[in-house]
Amino acid sequence: MVEEINNSSLLLPNVTVGFQIYDACTNELIALKSTMNILSGSNEPIPNYTCQSKSMVSAFIGHFLPSVTKAVASLTQVYRYPQINDYMENTHIRAPDGEVIFSYEKGDPHGRFDIVNWVVFEDGLLLKNLVGHFFSLTPEQLLINKSVVIWHPDFTQIPKSVCSEICPLGFRKMFQNERPHCCYDCIPCSAGEIANVTGMDNCIRCPEDEWPNPSRTQCIKRLVDFLSYEDHLGIVFTCLSALLCTITTEVLWLFVKHRCSPIVKANNRNLSYVLLVSIMLSFLCSLLFIGRPWGITCLLRQVMFGCIFSVVISSVLGKTLTVVLAFNASKPGSKLKKWLGSRLSISLVLFSSLGEFLICITWLITAPPFVEHDTKTTTAMIIIQCNEGSIVALCLAMTYIGALALLSFMVAFMARKLPDTFNEAQYITFSMLVFLSVWITFIPAYLSTKGKYMVAVEIFAILASTAGILGCIFIPKCYIIYFKPELNTKRHLMKIRARRNVRR
Repeated sequence: MVEEINNSSLLLPNVTVGFQIYDACTNELIALKSTMNILSGSNEPIPNYTCQSKSMVSAFIGHFLPSVTKAVASLTQVYRYPQINDYMENTHIRAPDGEVIFSYEKGDPHGRFDIVNWVVFEDGLLLKNLVGHFFSLTPEQLLINKSVVIWHPDFTQIPKSVCSEICPLGFRKMFQNERPHCCYDCIPCSAGEIANVTGMDNCIRCPEDEWPNPSRTQCIKRLVDFLSYEDHLGIVFTCLSALLCTITTEVLWLFVKHRCSPIVKANNRNLSYVLLVSIMLSFLCSLLFIGRPWGITCLLRQVMFGCIFSVVISSVLGKTLTVVLAFNASKPGSKLKKWLGSRLSISLVLFSSLGEFLICITWLITAPPFVEHDTKTTTAMIIIQCNEGSIVALCLAMTYIGALALLSFMVAFMARKLPDTFNEAQYITFSMLVFLSVWITFIPAYLSTKGKYMVAVEIFAILASTAGILGCIFIPKCYIIYFKPELNTKRHLMKIRARRNVRR
């Protein structure tokens, strides 16, 4: 461009133009120092003094960065030097072959730049090595041929111009405050996130049904957790439930076979049948808690358990009251004889169970249980469970059964020493004590477990408490029927009553 001006007779006739070039390195301080060097004509800038022996400076051409240009202009305008800067629009600088090198449009430079590798030899010789180009008007702006770059022998590998290494797989960038964008720390992806590409700014969150692998480089399917029939606990509880149900069936068959014997008739035969059937259903009810939870099983299992258990405890309460009424009715002049009979006991069972039925129906109408996929409790696993819908309804149902059991225990405890034939109040006392003990210990164990183990705790409580009632109430009667048949006769019963009358 300077040669073009000097060779032209039209631009600046009889004037020869020279130039000095300083590299500001995009730094305002270096630009100001370079400007002072030009003004003073010395490597050591001296303000307001010049050592120039040749022609004086006529003008300055500004930097392509506006910030550097403003810094230079703030100094040159003091000495009234004009400045040709990059705020000039549509200004073109062309190479001798006619190619556009720069095109300033609203302060933005465009064009082509050569990337030069300067090689300094020991004898001071400089070698200009062209290694690439920068094209500001093409998609691939920077092109460098790494194979032709000559590095100093001290470099064993290509040096990097960044202050941080590329983050590996499974890590993301965490940028450092008040530092350039290329300066960052590499931190592992958070729980539930992956980084499957190096140098990621942010990690990718896995879908709800997936979880990162240990290296957090890809999402994998979560394991599904529930108490299945193939699980060891599921097999144990299934076999135990079937065994106890079979035992209950045998006891029921035995009572039906000896239905006319004194020991079966003594404590309300029909109520014993109801109690044995409800105990059998309780054992079968535990099977609803095993297997993959579905909509229908979630709706039925707690409701069925509550209703069946209320019938069990109500039957026990009815048997206890039967003992009390039978003793008081045997007194001379008692009017309680008309209340004795199966109608009273069955009505008592229905009335006592009615409250539990109403609670369960209201529960199903207002807030029914539903299937829930829990992905928060355990990492890398989906817990498929039944959400009870309403914790208040569940607590009310359990509290009602507990109140019936406590009432049965208190009545049986007071009637345990009544002089009645085949008095089972003492056995009922033990059965209710076992029942209450199991369910009192169940509550903290239930609340402290999650997933299939929480379900296992409830199944154990159902089986243990129901087995306690079956064993305490019916095993002594079965023992007499099988091994002491001489005690289960009308003659033996008459002897006991005769002895009692003599004592009176």
